Amino acid sequence: MRAKLSQRYAVSFALALGAGLTTAAEDTTSFEGPEGAGNNWIELGAGGVFSSGNKSQAEQSRRLSDGMFGGISDLHFQKEIAKATTFSLDGRGIADEHDYKLGFGVKKEETYFLKLNFENFRTWSNGDGGYYPAAGIYYPLAGDALALDRGSFSLEGGLTLKNWPGLRFKYSHLYRDGEKGSTIWGQTHPGLLFPTAGIVPTVQTIDESRHIFELDLTHRIKKTDFGIGAIYEFGELNNKRGLSQFPGEGAAAGERKITNREATDYDLFNAHGFVETWLKPNLFFSAGYMFSDLQNDTVGSRVWGDEFDVAFATNPGNGQGYTNLLSNARKQSHVVNLNFMTKPTKTLTITPSVRVERQDWDANSSADSTFGNNLFGSTVSAADADAIDVRERLDIRYSGVTNWAFTLRGEWTEGQGNLAESGGLFNAATTPGTPVQRETEETRFFQKYSLGVKWYPLRRLSVDVGGYYKRNNYDYEHTLDSTPNNAIANRYPAYLTMQNFAAHDANARVTWRPLNNLTLVGRYEYQISTVNTAPDPISGLGETESAKLKSHIVAFNASWSPWSRLYVQAGVNYVNSGLETPAQDYTAAVLKAQNNYWSANLNSGLVLDDKTDLNLAYTYYRADNYTDNTPVGVPYGSGAEEHGISTTLTRRINKNLRASLRYGYYNYSDESAGGHRDYEAHVVFTSLQYRF
Repeated sequence: MRAKLSQRYAVSFALALGAGLTTAAEDTTSFEGPEGAGNNWIELGAGGVFSSGNKSQAEQSRRLSDGMFGGISDLHFQKEIAKATTFSLDGRGIADEHDYKLGFGVKKEETYFLKLNFENFRTWSNGDGGYYPAAGIYYPLAGDALALDRGSFSLEGGLTLKNWPGLRFKYSHLYRDGEKGSTIWGQTHPGLLFPTAGIVPTVQTIDESRHIFELDLTHRIKKTDFGIGAIYEFGELNNKRGLSQFPGEGAAAGERKITNREATDYDLFNAHGFVETWLKPNLFFSAGYMFSDLQNDTVGSRVWGDEFDVAFATNPGNGQGYTNLLSNARKQSHVVNLNFMTKPTKTLTITPSVRVERQDWDANSSADSTFGNNLFGSTVSAADADAIDVRERLDIRYSGVTNWAFTLRGEWTEGQGNLAESGGLFNAATTPGTPVQRETEETRFFQKYSLGVKWYPLRRLSVDVGGYYKRNNYDYEHTLDSTPNNAIANRYPAYLTMQNFAAHDANARVTWRPLNNLTLVGRYEYQISTVNTAPDPISGLGETESAKLKSHIVAFNASWSPWSRLYVQAGVNYVNSGLETPAQDYTAAVLKAQNNYWSANLNSGLVLDDKTDLNLAYTYYRADNYTDNTPVGVPYGSGAEEHGISTTLTRRINKNLRASLRYGYYNYSDESAGGHRDYEAHVVFTSLQYRF
């Protein structure tokens, strides 16, 4: 029992130091304590993050702000206030981390329940820009990491009367408020050198609020369950992105500030229902229907100026922008799902299903297009479309061969749709462009075939082998198209007449227990995906393989308990993945996109005595995909490496009181940022839990 408790502490603590206090608080609930310790508890905690190097990167990675913090890391109280009626209280409050939680609940068995919950937590984002190796220039964002608060308030209640319909109502208010970094970087000439590079940091300011009302009614009559429900949601999204162009280079070189604003109000209504029943002892049927209606209105602008948040004014140094953007859109969806499950024999299960989805949407927008000294009149665009997709699926499971289990799935989707587009913004620096007139008919056919086999050759050995083949085909017929597809401009989307995506996957997993206290697990997966594209014949080009992605995934894990007081867990994962496109054969500015990395972890727990546990953990991550291709391009490949060491000491002072001390050290380096994102961080946390 002691070793099992130690293992719980070890796993949760390894996560806690990497993911923040929320996980640390969740860790405490795994300590049940000895008999008579009580089912309620309060845990007080304090700690700090002390970093050197890039503080913003440390805050983002560790998910904690630099400096001290403390408070109530976990609180739980429950009590029976009447017969079969329980009151519960849960909470958390960490000062300086904006990490708060407070929840109340009342539940009476087979009668009703009521819950009230509030939660707020903060995430950190390193808003730094990029690094240009040829000039040794890095574009940081001064100060701490950007902070974004996320939170929710909810009120939920329902009736759970025996033999009566079940009723559930819930109101939720969700929000996001703060700032985060953006990968839409501004342009600059690093060190006043050529060429231009997009590596200037950009900040997004986010202010979003959502309100959700849910109502569900469920009931059971004999062998049939059914339910109906509705959701109404509305919200406001007010976001801004501030982008700098050629900072510090002067107005003559194009130094400007760009403020991009988007504000959206939306309303969403959803109605749904389901029914499921056993038609026969070996035949199960279920069906569902959903209708949704989404409407939104958007306003916005993209304004150039000497500073952020200025009114539009003509200026020859301004680039392309717009003001007075007004748009509205509406989308309606109908979905029907039918499923049968039959068991002709005890070892054979066959499940056919059909899903039909119909969508209709339209959108309209207008804006004043701006460029330099010119202010063009309002341009108008509109689009409307419809689509229908029918998906058939067949699942088969067979276990009639001793020590073998087989699963087979086939999935097919046929779809078609129509899209009409008109209008659009200008496409030249001095005059409005010709409005687009386009009508497109699209047909789709998706297919996927999966096979899985599980084999138990020995009592302590199991082998899983599987794979799938998937292919998605899109064909476009442009019955009306005013854009010249034999010219450079306006080639997309009417430029394409066909695209297909194909993927092959094969995977295997072996689980072996050579000893009672030793478990070994190995896994390998291979994937290859291709994209083929055919342009408009008028371009004079034929079908080509426009992309190929290959991936190898290898993983090995071991768990060993050589002694009742000691356990060791270890794991290694390796991924080799690369994306090839024809563009890399023609220019050094485009490199083969790679996502190769490997990670390792080691976790060990030791019971020092009847009241004391010790845990040690080590994690390692390495991505070696960085290639310096400056000055012809911007290198985007990751070159990160991280080491993490953590330890925790837990002492049960008595049956009601437990203390713990935790420490973690992390070392991070990033070759792609020229060392400017490197950091070292020390994380310390101590807690005292009292159960009653």
